[in-house]
Amino acid sequence: MFDHFFRHPFMSRTGIDALHAECVVAALYQVELALAQAEETAGILPAGTAEALINALRPEAFDLEALADDVGKGGNVAIPFVKQAKAMLPETLKPAFHRGATSQDIVDTALMLLVKPRLEACLAHLAKLRRSQGELMRRHRDTPMIGRTLMQQALPITFGAKVAQWAWGLVQAERRLQAVVDAGLYVQFGGAVGVHSGLDASGMNVMAEMARILGLAEPLLPWHTDRQPILALMGAVDAVAVAAEKTALDIALLCQSEIGELSEPAVPGVGGSSSMPHKRNPVACARIRAAARQIHGHHGVILNAGAQPLERGLGEWHAEWAPLLDSVLSLEGALESMVPLIEGLEVHEEAMTRNLRLSGGAIMAEPATRLLSSIMDNDEARELVQRAGDKARHECRDYAEVLLEYPDVVGRLDADAIRAALTIDRYIGSSEVQVDRLLSRLSY
Repeated sequence: MFDHFFRHPFMSRTGIDALHAECVVAALYQVELALAQAEETAGILPAGTAEALINALRPEAFDLEALADDVGKGGNVAIPFVKQAKAMLPETLKPAFHRGATSQDIVDTALMLLVKPRLEACLAHLAKLRRSQGELMRRHRDTPMIGRTLMQQALPITFGAKVAQWAWGLVQAERRLQAVVDAGLYVQFGGAVGVHSGLDASGMNVMAEMARILGLAEPLLPWHTDRQPILALMGAVDAVAVAAEKTALDIALLCQSEIGELSEPAVPGVGGSSSMPHKRNPVACARIRAAARQIHGHHGVILNAGAQPLERGLGEWHAEWAPLLDSVLSLEGALESMVPLIEGLEVHEEAMTRNLRLSGGAIMAEPATRLLSSIMDNDEARELVQRAGDKARHECRDYAEVLLEYPDVVGRLDADAIRAALTIDRYIGSSEVQVDRLLSRLSY
């Protein structure tokens, strides 16, 4: 039950179901048949060989327990798979099966077939997020809130601008992932040492035809110990995880009781505490961040396994499999949590307004200093601005009104101009322009 309680809760249930042992065997079977079809097309195997293999082999006939038991003996699942497959074949067909291939050809290609639909599911979730974030941006384009730096109140922004940052981060990562899915999921076929031994020049044609049959990209060369394709794939997956985690972290921080500017969607039975009934925990954010943290760690494993010796990895290749699959399932799970989170996110504008005014307007020290510097020395302006801010905060009064009481200010600056310049709600810089710019760029 280990997987069910401590590993799978952060993964996509749909994805897990699509990677059961039977699905892995089906992928291995699909690769071997594609190889036979490609070799038949190239004239290496007689016409009708692929059809004969289809008639002789039944994916459901493979002994899954025996496959699992024998993986350790050969070092990968392709070796016992080929052994069981040949046992099902008549003697005349055995030489035609797995011809010119090595186990890494079959495993790498099968992994690409397994992850492709999962990555496409991730892209579908990202498309939904683009739409829902666009709606959120548009709705809160000019909703003022306090911006925070080093976890402290800084200057005003709009919530729309904050969502735009979330959205643009995800879109950039989505583009990386889309590029990999479109052209970076490669077929693997090189034979024993990566030069199509026994097939000579026709091996490159077989590789190209396999890619066409399987709907994968054709590499320039076999990539047994060139792991750049895996590094690119894992980098794109982790980039999406980082962008998702950033959003979840911001939301969780703004859900804190003392801030209360956001709440996760209210769902019966979700977010409760075992000992504190009053709590409404941001559990979707927790799931997203937990999944992302695991992906970051898996990325490190794959990076460390990237430089592989000579013509075949010695443990490095083997170390890639579980982290890669776990990462893809974790990303799909994180995005499954994120879509309803963004679609149903509760935005508490009254809390944003309240927090914006917590300092009595003292957060406007920057524009106040700039104003006062026109009538006094810079150091004097900063000192007066600080004193006015402390007084406004302690007396819970409006900052501009407090500042206008000081003799050094009275009569020297226009009171209405000061009030206008220090209006918190409108001191939002380019927030609205940034929202418009992103909405226009992405055609929301």
